Amino acid sequence: MKTLPNYQIRKFGDRRQIPIKQIVISKVQPRKYFSEQSINKLAASIKSSGILQDLIVRPIDKGKYELVAGERRYRAAQIVGLETIPAQVKEMSDAEALQCALTENIQREDLNPIEETEAILRLLAINLNDSVEKVRSLLHRMKNDAKKKVTTHSAMGTSEAEIVKSTFDSLGRMSWDSFVSNQLPLLKLPPEILKALGEGDIDYTKAKEIAKLKSEEERLALLEKAIAQKLTLRQVQKLVRESKVSELPDQLETEISDLAKQFRRSKARLSPQKRSEIEGLLKRLKLLLYEES
Repeated sequence: MKTLPNYQIRKFGDRRQIPIKQIVISKVQPRKYFSEQSINKLAASIKSSGILQDLIVRPIDKGKYELVAGERRYRAAQIVGLETIPAQVKEMSDAEALQCALTENIQREDLNPIEETEAILRLLAINLNDSVEKVRSLLHRMKNDAKKKVTTHSAMGTSEAEIVKSTFDSLGRMSWDSFVSNQLPLLKLPPEILKALGEGDIDYTKAKEIAKLKSEEERLALLEKAIAQKLTLRQVQKLVRESKVSELPDQLETEISDLAKQFRRSKARLSPQKRSEIEGLLKRLKLLLYEES
């Protein structure tokens, strides 16, 4: 049986050497993207020095164990060819397992912003015994109530709000309102940018800048350029500004056309004075355009 040295860093539960084939990957692991280069580097380290930090698992049916934390170590150990691996075994509920996995990854800064956001939403959903969509709605209501300083019929004073606050306190990473302002909007990014961000190809500050472009073709072109050339945030911002300036003439033409259509539709309902003022402005605009042609 192939085993390598290991060193216990901390006591979490019942420590055992567990056969790798008995460990099952959790379906709710917060981390989805793993760098192949990083895994191979860790495998080389394990081969020479052993596993320096135990995995965390929880027992499930038929003598199997569900992996709670340490998937990078698990994957690297498979590459090395280990048959057993050191793990701390602890009975945990779904919420406790997800919170443990999330906390481990956040403390090690292993999650990208999309993974972190989705994992926190799942954790809140488990703690609140509700759907992720309901959780997102609750967070936005709390944010709006806090902004308006609403006290009557407010979401802020409910038991659900207290669970939200205590969950973020236990994570020790950010406040709930910071999460709503800075991380929830990431999930609304265009699909191609979400994919690149989720795979760790681009920093989220650059991703948010590129998302400001309305044209999917321009977003894709800049996204590929930013990744290939490893552009800085300042360089990305400059290219986005230049692209948006070039959009202005077409945008202005569209807006003028929309205004003319709106005027024709509402002309009959306008007072004579307002109609006369708008017609005067349109004539003036027409003259300005002719002067430039």
